Amino acid sequence: MNKKLYFLCSGNSCRSQIAEGYAKKYLPTWDVRSAGIRIGGLNPLAVKVMAEDGVDISQQTSKLIDNDFMNQADLVITLCGEARDKCIIPQSTRWLHWPVNDPAESTGDESEVMEDFRDARDDIKSRIIKLAKNIQNILNK
Repeated sequence: MNKKLYFLCSGNSCRSQIAEGYAKKYLPTWDVRSAGIRIGGLNPLAVKVMAEDGVDISQQTSKLIDNDFMNQADLVITLCGEARDKCIIPQSTRWLHWPVNDPAESTGDESEVMEDFRDARDDIKSRIIKLAKNIQNILNK
């Protein structure tokens, strides 16, 4: 049975979707999903910046947290303070918190907003690559 990895965020529109896309690429044997406290809809700018890096997340959808999947997850990663504070993560589950800035709250012109999306994408990508290299050590802590 594949190990389960769950990314949680507030609206499941940007950060957790990006994380899901990269985790599927770098942890291909894992069952990777993402969800939110509410459904925010997949942000088209998240799709755009991931496509720039060759990862297609256009078919992913914004979903509410599935407690059954969360209870079975080997690792849960929250990507925002709201998810960290409001989600009841099972004590038996390994849990990490990655505070990633929300690019959907970015203001400015189009190029500034896109730069914030790229910064969040690159932050998440580097965390996923590090996670993939150290996953067994993280699970065994």
